[in-house]
Amino acid sequence: MKSSAGSFEEFQRGCKNAIPICLGYIAVSFAFGIEASKIGMTTFQAAMTSLLNVTSAGQFSALELIARNGSFVELAILQFIINLRYMLMSCALSQKLDPSISTGHRLGISYGVTDEIFALSVLQKGKLYPAYSYGLIVTSVFGWVLGTTLGAISGQIMPQRLISCLGLAIYGMFIAIIIPDTRINKAVLAVVVSAMGLSTVFTFAPFLKDHISGGFRIIIITIVVSALAAVFAPIKHEDKEAGGKET
Repeated sequence: MKSSAGSFEEFQRGCKNAIPICLGYIAVSFAFGIEASKIGMTTFQAAMTSLLNVTSAGQFSALELIARNGSFVELAILQFIINLRYMLMSCALSQKLDPSISTGHRLGISYGVTDEIFALSVLQKGKLYPAYSYGLIVTSVFGWVLGTTLGAISGQIMPQRLISCLGLAIYGMFIAIIIPDTRINKAVLAVVVSAMGLSTVFTFAPFLKDHISGGFRIIIITIVVSALAAVFAPIKHEDKEAGGKET
């Protein structure tokens, strides 16, 4: 019998599945570590920032505010807006958890809700076990903190051009996560294409790009595309039951 929290095998599977995320995070957080060192943060401060936040957009955007000695209120509002989409992701993941999962496990899972971890979690067949989520989180966060530490130590040794190249790794990693499912599931393909199309409109349309922040763009696109997917491609009842038959 498998407990509601999952088994050690689930944890191991989560660790294994998160290896690509870990490698991508090392590259991206390496750049963050270097940028953090440029504004005077110590290696410990940079590493703790990554450990406690685990959000690339939030951390990079905070550096400018920290560099100019912005207030805590400004920082809090900035992070709230940029990371608001994680509330939507958490709501979606909560539907895949067994109702018996404790609040403690739910809080533990919420700590590691990132775009990439969410993508792997939501694509899991059947129920989502906390043990699997913990495997994803441990491996991914390890890469995120390790890359930050190495980047902060390296400081300004590496040229800016190479740092910019490292920043592309996270996009390649995310594409590698979603492309396999788009090839076998037309609904997933439609969601991805729709999200890309709306994102392009919000990025280049004159009024939208000037009056809606990047964080709110993601939130609006997520709500619209998710709602359309729920209406036109709902999860079949038998798929839900399949998850409940696992033991």
